[in-house]
Amino acid sequence: MKIVSAIFYNAWKLHIGMMFCVSLVLFYPFLFLVLQKESWKKYSFPINTLWSRVMRMLCLYAVEVDGEVPKSKDAFVIIANHTSYLDIFLMNSILPNTRFLFMGKSEILSYPLVKTFFKRLNIPVFRGDRLKAAKAFIQAKREIKKGWSIVIFPEGRIPDHNPTTIPFKEGAFKLAKSVGIGIVPITFHNNYALFSDPEHFFKSARPGLVKVTIHPLITPEQVESTTENDLKSIAFNLIRLS
Repeated sequence: MKIVSAIFYNAWKLHIGMMFCVSLVLFYPFLFLVLQKESWKKYSFPINTLWSRVMRMLCLYAVEVDGEVPKSKDAFVIIANHTSYLDIFLMNSILPNTRFLFMGKSEILSYPLVKTFFKRLNIPVFRGDRLKAAKAFIQAKREIKKGWSIVIFPEGRIPDHNPTTIPFKEGAFKLAKSVGIGIVPITFHNNYALFSDPEHFFKSARPGLVKVTIHPLITPEQVESTTENDLKSIAFNLIRLS
């Protein structure tokens, strides 16, 4: 029975991989075009949001969201637990009215097609190089001033054993304090069960209902008056899966 389930899981992972590649090729020319000028960059967000919704339909994922991002023109640092690649694919569907960029590990630049628009649109972080990491931090502050929110997965990677949440790194909280903006914490409750790492043959992947909680905003005033370590603890306790 375990082998039969694993065959279904991996067939579904293959389906998602194929839909990702096909949809990315279709949307790539539009993203490439709007990223040719800085003034056009804002148009990339609705394109990515449409792509996210198309991926949801092709992969049969519905989304149930508890809570919402405050309606504000101000930028936020958006943080979430990281249990699956679905966390990335679906973020635009979950936050269609909050224009954001991802700040993520530079290893993403090794993927064909993704490399081109990730580097132009989002913020790669070279964790093994302090100078490049500092430049990424400066770039994030610059984008916030232009009105972009920044999405960070403070665990830094997908945990080896789900459902768990591993200790947060400090970067997201340092960024929020340095710019004086609020933090929006998000919990993905079951993405690990809907699409596990493709390298894990026996772990599950299937269509289904994605359950998400958007927690109340940690306000700029709270960010200013709270230490980085305490912010990290507050956010971890809000977001964590046990």
